This record gives sequence, structure tokens and C-alpha cells, in this order.
Amino acid sequence: MDYVAVCSPNYLHDAHIRFGLRHQAHVICEKPLVLNPWNVEALKTSEEETGKNIYTILQLRLHPAIIELKKRIDKEPSDKIHDIDLTYITSRGKWYYTSWKGDVEKSGGIATNIGIHFFDMLTWIFGGVQQNTIHVHTHDRAAGLLELKKARVRWFLSINAETLPAEAVAKGAHLPSDHDGRRSNRIQRGFHRFAYLELSGNPCRKRLWLDDAMDSIEIVYQIRQTKPQGLKGDYHPLAALPLAEHPFRSKRQQPVI
Repeated sequence: MDYVAVCSPNYLHDAHIRFGLRHQAHVICEKPLVLNPWNVEALKTSEEETGKNIYTILQLRLHPAIIELKKRIDKEPSDKIHDIDLTYITSRGKWYYTSWKGDVEKSGGIATNIGIHFFDMLTWIFGGVQQNTIHVHTHDRAAGLLELKKARVRWFLSINAETLPAEAVAKGAHLPSDHDGRRSNRIQRGFHRFAYLELSGNPCRKRLWLDDAMDSIEIVYQIRQTKPQGLKGDYHPLAALPLAEHPFRSKRQQPVI
């Protein structure tokens, strides 16, 4: 057995990666690699002890449009700061809340489950985190302001279709239009395939080290640990939408693994 691919629930990734390494196999792991920054450090030691590699899937770094954007940003003056709105809304049903994905301890919550690739993309292109402010963080959405070396990013993530703007619903769109003249980042679905196409060709040539995953893991960890400050300062326009009730707030939730 040369490779083990880990596509299990997020909270099991660390254990399943170690399982593969112990069986003398290289490991390919889906997002998020692990839930906590200290798990990354421990996995580095496991790599050294076993002599096997861990391949983390950070597929947006392989997307042609993102590669072109990074090239363009790299050519700009180092002190130029971009104002960006990142909006990602992908509706989920009640099944989401009764599965492991609805359990923050197992999935890491909204920001980890559906946002970690975008945070990785942003730090890869615009540099390290200067400030990480959280405005809203509930069961079905999260929003904040991420200040990077070369960008100020107002971000909004949601699994609630009711957060889609009326004009976007009317057009059959999956993402809202731009707000206040800012650039809104849109990435088409299906981007996972770029990562696996690259690995199937020559995984060692485009190896992403564990350190590459660290920035995004630290960002989502901070989001989980930080109390939202509410609608203060420069927040994403959609963060002001009325909050929705949890579909199972008054019922005992039985997670399904």
C-alpha cells in the first residue's frame, strides 16, 4: 500500500493520518488537514519518524484563475492594500445539523468546514494575518474582517439559502453580486479535481508541506476561540441579516457519524 487517502470526518483526520503513516504509506488528506495548530506540529514529528509524507489538499492554489491572480498581485507594489469582499453561500438541509458537521467539536464549525480553503487562498496570495476580527459566528453563518499584509477582507460564509440576496435568487445565482463597489471573489465548484489531477501526475513535484496548511488552520482555530464582537467596525453587509433559529435548538441532537 503506497498511499492512504483520508476523507473522513474532520475530527478523525489526525488519527487516520497517523494510521496511514504507521502502515508505511504516504497520506493524502482532505481539508481541513487537522482542527488545531498543535496537531500539525505533532504530525511533522510523525513524518520524520516514519519517513513517509503527508500531502495536504489546498486545491485553490492549483486553480488556474487563482494562480493568475497571485502572479498579478506579486507584481504590484508591496505596500498596496486591496479591499476585498469574500462571500460564499452554499445551502445545506437539516441533515447537516444532525450529522457530525453540525457539531463544532467534530467539524470545527462553519468557518472550518466550508471556509478553510478560502482562508488558505487569501493568505497565500495576500500574505500573513495582521488582525482577525469576528463579527458573527452562529450555527449557519460566520462573518468577519481579515486584515492581511496586502488586503483587508470582509468575509461572509453561510449554509442558509435565506441569506442569498433577492436579486441573486431571481437570477438563479449561487453567490451575491458585488457590494459597495468592492471586488467579490467567485470560485466555481469542482475545484477539488485540480489537486487530484496534480497528485496523480507527480505528487512529489507539487508537494505542499504541512507548514503550508498552518496559516489557515490557525485562522479557523482563532475564529472558534474568539467571541464575536457583533456589528461593529467594518463588517460584511450580509452580516447584518437577521439571525435564524437553530432547527433543533429545542430538541436533543443525536449526531450521526
